Amino acid sequence: MTTFDLPKGMIRAVGAAGPHEGYMPGFGNDFETEALPGALPQGMNSPQKCNYGLYGEQLSGTAFTAPSHQNERTWCYRIRPSVKHTHRLRKIKVPDWKSAPCIDPEIVSLGQYRWDPVAAPDRPLDWITGMFTMTTAGDVNTQTGMAAHIYLVTESMRDAYFFSADGELLVVPQEGRLRFCTELGVIDLEPKEIAVIPRGLVYRVEVLEGPARGFVCENYGQKFELPGRGPIGANCMANRRDFKTPVAAFEDREVPSTVTVKWCGQFHRTEIGHSPLDVVAWHGNYAPYKYDLRTYCPVGAILFDHPDPSIFTVLTAPSGVEGTANIDFVLFRERWMVAENTFRPPWYHKNVMSELMGNIYGVYDAKPKGFVPGGMSLHNCMLPHGPDRNAFEAASNAELHPEKLDETMSFMFETRFPQHLTPFAAKAGHLQEDYIDCWGSLEKKFDGTPGLK
Repeated sequence: MTTFDLPKGMIRAVGAAGPHEGYMPGFGNDFETEALPGALPQGMNSPQKCNYGLYGEQLSGTAFTAPSHQNERTWCYRIRPSVKHTHRLRKIKVPDWKSAPCIDPEIVSLGQYRWDPVAAPDRPLDWITGMFTMTTAGDVNTQTGMAAHIYLVTESMRDAYFFSADGELLVVPQEGRLRFCTELGVIDLEPKEIAVIPRGLVYRVEVLEGPARGFVCENYGQKFELPGRGPIGANCMANRRDFKTPVAAFEDREVPSTVTVKWCGQFHRTEIGHSPLDVVAWHGNYAPYKYDLRTYCPVGAILFDHPDPSIFTVLTAPSGVEGTANIDFVLFRERWMVAENTFRPPWYHKNVMSELMGNIYGVYDAKPKGFVPGGMSLHNCMLPHGPDRNAFEAASNAELHPEKLDETMSFMFETRFPQHLTPFAAKAGHLQEDYIDCWGSLEKKFDGTPGLK
């Protein structure tokens, strides 16, 4: 885990020593952290007067009456209350960041699609202008479904801040390094890591190493949580201790700034005279976090066959239908394959979920050609898909022995809703028009001769 110097003028609480410096381990914990000694009240949330002349304010991530195991809120002790961080709002256009429903009647979303990596254009792009939506699903207004984006970021946000009222953002870097300076602390992010930025949290994105490219899942529904392990038990998959939440950090800067707000798919901007990142101390369980994908411990078959790909779920966002996710974030990383007398790559299938995949690095075993790092593919609900001919022939005829699937990392944003292509995804020029042909050379092998196996 790499750490960097903080922006000039930002004060951060002292974190744990070693690889966790600046972060607190755990998932869904009730954390507490302060950047100045005594800034965090003890024994109560809302004292008559807070130390240092701070304002007490609660940030709620769920309804007040949500069940206790789902209830999320954080108490912030800040230099100014949040009402000072927005003023008169005016609508602005952010043409490439779309929200559901975004259905173009001229675009055919029913299909198997794959895209080449998108190169950063010549013009400068920040976190807002560099967001390009690929698919949308559900409805942002009813807080169901998701949108899948790629980001291309070449420059830092300067005295500019952003928050989304529409959903949390799951960020998956593929190239470059970014820094998320948030109200609750600083997250440095690089490839092979992910971060989740909660709904309503104000932040600024800086480029540490660019240009930066990656993927974003915008979750309109219930928050991401760890999947139930069932008979697997207490360990493996994504373990709670490997998630990192930043310690408190704040800025006290009087400088003209802008705050952009995404609300119901629309973008609004306001001008203020200071940095809104002014939370000196906080406690609660509604906060941003990061996770190193290299700590994910896969579980698989050790004799024959292999389980459904859901066994590789890192995070899941539940829906109103038990066992059917609004979104699953699934990781396909390095692992040993040892199953006997078994077709080892993903088998041919179609299902009720819509699967959008991205390649972080390496070769995906079911598609050894064409699915390159930075690329994406979409197999919409109830459309069949699976290995191409070369992958099928190789797996069907291989001499089976324990084999390390190495130097590979791909992921999937899977949702119960159909995913609709945006004009950018359909017409921007990086769609592989011949992807559907990868199954064209599959042969009929059937021979009905009695007694022939």
